[in-house]
Amino acid sequence: MKKQIFGFKCAFKGIIRTINSESHMRFHIVAGIYVLLFSLFYSFSPAQYAVLVLLITLVMALETVNTCIEDLCGLVADRYEPLVKFAKDAAAGAVLIVAMGAVAIACIFFLDFNVIGRIFAFFTENLLYLIFLVISAVISAIFVVIGPVKIKEKFIKLKNRHLTKG
Repeated sequence: MKKQIFGFKCAFKGIIRTINSESHMRFHIVAGIYVLLFSLFYSFSPAQYAVLVLLITLVMALETVNTCIEDLCGLVADRYEPLVKFAKDAAAGAVLIVAMGAVAIACIFFLDFNVIGRIFAFFTENLLYLIFLVISAVISAIFVVIGPVKIKEKFIKLKNRHLTKG
């Protein structure tokens, strides 16, 4: 049992490291959250929800593998190597292929102008929800661009600067 717990612990460390170091992973997380949030406006079947969750997790899993391949390539090659470049490009290409497929399926699932109109009406009629959506979009953009580690470091610097001034 200890081996399994240790394995899960290592897996979670790998996921967290990927989130901390890769803006693409953070983008996929945010996109997945918004996809699931906006799916609530639709009458999707359980099978459609299964497809959405499967695609979201597949894109994030491939992004994690891509990060691993990039890091390993950086470790084994200290100078330009055509095969290392190909490995990195191919791994990134695998993520792109699945992400493009996910976008195509999202367009098929979500491109219903009646529902889109109801979504706009919902947010224009509920100002508080619109404000929450805008704030969440700003926070999400900061999370994607800066990342949790850098955000934490900036808050610590601000806190320390405030403490030394006071």
